[in-house]
Formats: sequence, C-alpha cells, structure tokens
Amino acid sequence: MTAESPALPASAGAHAEPHGAIGHVQRGISNPILGMILFITSEVMFFSGLFAAYFSTRAANQPWPPAAFKDTLNPLSLIMVATIILITSSFTCQFAVWSIRKGDRKGFIRNISITFVLGIVFLILQVYDYTLLFADGLTLGSGPFGTTYFTLTGFHGAHVFGGVLMLGVILYRGMAGQFSGKHHDAVEAVSLYWHFVDVVWILLFSILYLT
Repeated sequence: MTAESPALPASAGAHAEPHGAIGHVQRGISNPILGMILFITSEVMFFSGLFAAYFSTRAANQPWPPAAFKDTLNPLSLIMVATIILITSSFTCQFAVWSIRKGDRKGFIRNISITFVLGIVFLILQVYDYTLLFADGLTLGSGPFGTTYFTLTGFHGAHVFGGVLMLGVILYRGMAGQFSGKHHDAVEAVSLYWHFVDVVWILLFSILYLT
C-alpha cells in the first residue's frame, strides 16, 4: 500500500513566496529618522515657548526696541551675511542627501564638507557679531530687550553648534565609506535637524531684525 504524502497548507505550493523575496519588502520609517523627528518635535515646543516669552515681554515693554538700542540690530549688517551663509548650508546639505541617495559618495562628501564649513563660519560670524553688540552697549543685562535677544540667539547658536558636531560625525563616517545608496538613514536624520535650525534662524532673524 502506497503511503500518502502529508497534505500541504493552502498557502504553500503555487502561492509560496520565492526564496529571498522578503528582502524586497518595503520597510517603514527607520529608527534614526523617527528618533530625529521626535527630537525635532520636542525642540519645536521648546522654541515655541521661547517665542511666546519674547512676544509677551515685548508687549509688556514699550517702546520696543528701547530708544537706546533702536538702531543696534541692523538687518543689513554682518548678520545678513551670516543668514545667507546658513541658508546656503541648508541647500548644500540637501545636495549631499540627494547625492548619497544615488550612491554618489564623492558628491556626498563634497557637499557635506561644504555644509560643515559653512556651519562653522556661521558660528564664528555670530560670535563676532556679539562682540560688536557688546561694544554698542547691548548685553544680556541690558534689560528685557538684551535678555530676550541673547537668550533666543544663544540657544539657537547652541543648536547650530550641536548640528555642526553631527555634520562632523557624518562627514567622518562618509569618508570611512560607511554610507551608500541603500544605507544612509543617519545622513537623512542629520539633514532634517540642519533644516530645522535653518528654519528657526529665519524666524528669529525676521522677528528680531525685521519687525
């Protein structure tokens, strides 16, 4: 009597997935990018609180700025150059992301290097601008106006410094050949942060210098 082979599940046989097909399944958002999005969300709330404090202080202290500092914050001064540099760095950062997505490591390293240098230049210009403001008599102790100005720009500068450190790490890892067209989640995450600090600075510049 011939032994019958055991019945196969309905999902087997003709409907079975080819070997290795699981590697082509699209994955969701990666942990580095998700973590950065959550971190940026918390930073949005942090800066929202600072902006709320600024507008509250401004409303309670008129005229604003005080007469002694009416012409101190000139938008057409050195700070405009720093602003253009930071905005430019956001473009080069995105160019780096587009390059690594295509597997272009040379383009990635070139653009992330430029972004790294521009971030450092922005910080140097901001520190130098502080020295000019100090010479004009505007300090952290110059009443509510000085306190809010240096608190807002100081915290932003600290975030830019953190972003420069991230860019340095990404640049080092890129030069070590750790990123490719398929593995660059850390690059995407850092680029999100860098765009965030750029947008915050545009808001700060508009509020502090143009209104």
